[in-house]
Amino acid sequence: MSATTDDDRRALLDVGTIAVVGMSDTPGKAAHGVPAYLVEHSYDVIPVNPTTDEVQGRPAYDSLSEVDREVDLVDVFRPSEEVPGIVDEVLDRGDVEGVWLQLNIRDDEAGERVEASGRRFVQDECIKVEHQRLLG
Repeated sequence: MSATTDDDRRALLDVGTIAVVGMSDTPGKAAHGVPAYLVEHSYDVIPVNPTTDEVQGRPAYDSLSEVDREVDLVDVFRPSEEVPGIVDEVLDRGDVEGVWLQLNIRDDEAGERVEASGRRFVQDECIKVEHQRLLG
């Protein structure tokens, strides 16, 4: 289901563990600052980044498929053309409640697949901005 209403988005943000695909250790990048904000707001953030072993002091996984912990929400900081593969990994997991694509990342077809599986989907929105707006 598409998380288009504020209540849907609040429900999507009412999770504990967020895997951030494309999380960066480079200060100044949104893929660095947004996950840091999420950690500051008590989320358990799991970095998914195949180019490093650790991001912001947390062990990084090469792919979502390799994450051996429960994941409630997947937040994506990768180009739109990579979204279908990431969604494939989400659909292979039974624990993920939703997928959030960051600003300028869109894939309507992938979103339809996520929604058809009974999960929530947001695209082209900043999770930090929405968190601040809805949960302050």
